[in-house]
Amino acid sequence: MPRLNGAEATRQILKAVPSTKVIVLSTYGDDEHVQQALSAGAAAYLLKQTAAEDVVQAIREVLNGNAYFSPAIAKRLREQTCQEKGDGRQQKLPDVELTQREAEVLQLIAEGYANKQIAAELNLSVKTVEKHRQQVMQKLGIHNIAGLVRHAAAKGIIEANLAGVPSL
Repeated sequence: MPRLNGAEATRQILKAVPSTKVIVLSTYGDDEHVQQALSAGAAAYLLKQTAAEDVVQAIREVLNGNAYFSPAIAKRLREQTCQEKGDGRQQKLPDVELTQREAEVLQLIAEGYANKQIAAELNLSVKTVEKHRQQVMQKLGIHNIAGLVRHAAAKGIIEANLAGVPSL
C-alpha cells in the first residue's frame, strides 16, 4: 500500500465504520506486523500465500465473531499465549477474578458484540457496559480487543478457530 501501512489502514477503516470487521492479507508474517494489525483492531490475519479455502473460512469465522489466523501465525500465537512445561503439558495462565457480569461482558466482547449490542443483550446501559469493559481490561492488563479475544480463547471462554490448531 503506497500511502498507508496495514495497521494504519485498519485503524482508519474502524474509525470511519466501527462495525467493520477487518481481515488483513499480508506478505509479512512476523510478530511485529501481526501485533500491529491486531492492536489496530484486525479480526483476522492471513498471509498472502493462504489458500483460497482458508480465506473463505476466515471470512466465515470473522462474520461469526471469531478470530482467524494463517496456520503459522496461529501456531506462534498459541505458543505465546500458553507456555509449555517440561513434560509437554500446557501450563495454565494465571487466574484473575472477574465478577459474573464482567465475565458475561468479556464473553460477548470476544464474540464480537459492540457495546450497544452487549447493553441490549444484558439489559444494561451502554455506560455500564463500557465500565465493565474498562474493569476487565484493567484486571487482565489487556488494553485492546484482540488481546481480550486471545485471553478469552486461552481461558476457554470462547472457541477461536485458529486455522486447524487445537483449541487453546
